[in-house]
Amino acid sequence: ALPISKSKKPKDTKKSDAALLELQAISDILGMPKDSSSDMKTLLSKVEAKIKERLSKVKNNHVGKPLLKAELNADQTTKLEKINTVLSSEYERRRRMLVKRLDVTVQSFGWSDRATAKTDEIARAYQPKRYALSSKTAVTLAHLFAAREDLSSIVRTSSGSTREKSACAINKAPDRKS
Repeated sequence: ALPISKSKKPKDTKKSDAALLELQAISDILGMPKDSSSDMKTLLSKVEAKIKERLSKVKNNHVGKPLLKAELNADQTTKLEKINTVLSSEYERRRRMLVKRLDVTVQSFGWSDRATAKTDEIARAYQPKRYALSSKTAVTLAHLFAAREDLSSIVRTSSGSTREKSACAINKAPDRKS
């Protein structure tokens, strides 16, 4: 049992150090004075008080109502973290595939005679934008907790009312009935 407890302790301190660094970064952003104490609970309560102070100066309807209204217990939070991990890995897989398709598409442009002469120019234009794309997602549970109701409005892109605005003669084939 002793080796297990010793191996778990550094991970816990790494997590708490990372959380403390995040709290210190938040306090810097809020313009709070530097606090030499490393007590996370105290710093968290000071950050909370500063945020409440700032929010009191904002109009009531400025931030909006939270999308998630229920309080989550530890088990629900753990399940949400697992769901987020699965969704993030799926997103990463899809994103890698799309980036690969983009690479192949751009590479196919180079098959023409005109593009062969401009290979360096194409590479200079494409490479910076390509490497700026990341396959990793930055979505965390904090984003879920910060989400507001205005983010939940779903606009269907294939609904009849939307399609009416995008209809044109090309979309109408003579052998098809609408």
